[in-house]
Amino acid sequence: MAKKEAKTKKENSKNKKSFFKDFKAELKKVSWLTPKQLLNNTMAVITIVFITAAIVFVLDIAFETLNKHGVDKIKEVVGTNNTTSENVTTDETTTENGETETTEGNVEASNEENNAESTAE
Repeated sequence: MAKKEAKTKKENSKNKKSFFKDFKAELKKVSWLTPKQLLNNTMAVITIVFITAAIVFVLDIAFETLNKHGVDKIKEVVGTNNTTSENVTTDETTTENGETETTEGNVEASNEENNAESTAE
């Protein structure tokens, strides 16, 4: 067993040495940028980031403004619907005895009763 352990230790150290040699050889093959190219590429990336940030900022302001005015319009529409729904209506219903009943109420109350009846069925 001692021979096997010694053999694996030698292989591990051999693999480590060859790994670092291969690593160094690969780094020599890399095509490195010149300082001028590095500066140009960095400036291009920074410029694109600023342009994208400006576009997002403008769109954010535009959508926020549209949303604000849209909510105000919806409030106006809902406000006008509330005033019309407060109108009193009369409903005539026939009872089991054949008599006719007349009830008065607002539209919202009758709508809620209709919804309650439909869910009960």
